[in-house]
Amino acid sequence: MNGTEAPVEILLVEDTPADAELCIRSLRKHNLANRVLWVKDGAEALDSLYHTGSNAAITNLDNLKVVLLDLRLPKIDGLEVLRRMRSDQRTKSIPIVILTSSKESSDIAKAYSLGANSFVRKPVEFDAFSETVAKLGFYWLLVNKPPPSSEIQK
Repeated sequence: MNGTEAPVEILLVEDTPADAELCIRSLRKHNLANRVLWVKDGAEALDSLYHTGSNAAITNLDNLKVVLLDLRLPKIDGLEVLRRMRSDQRTKSIPIVILTSSKESSDIAKAYSLGANSFVRKPVEFDAFSETVAKLGFYWLLVNKPPPSSEIQK
C-alpha cells in the first residue's frame, strides 16, 4: 500500500516481507488496513515521517495513529528510529509499538527507556501472529485516545 489513496494511520516498519504481508493481511481482515504504509528499513521510515529522501509519503503527521516498528532493520535500526522520533517535537507523542522477534531483555529495557509505548514479541505461530496484530490495530486505531494535536505542540 502506498498511502496515496487515504491519510496514513499506521506506519509499518518491517524488513521481512512475509511478516509485513501477514500484518497487512490481518489488519485488512479486520478492516483496519486501508491506511497502512509499509516501509522496509529505518531510513525509509524517517524519510516518510520527515519528508526527506525519495519516500516522503506521509503528508500529515496528525493522521498517524501508530508506528509498528521492528528492531532489527537495515540501514537504521529500530531503536535509532525510536530515539529520533522521541527527540523530535513533531513525532514525540505518536504511539510507537515495538513489534519484533527479539527476546533480549536489554532490547525491552532500551525500547522503554527511549519512549516506546509497547513492546510486543512476534508470535511464531501464524494464527497467534495474526491475532496479535489485529488486537494491536484495534487498540491503537479504535480504542486509544491520543492527545489533541494542539496540545502536543506545547
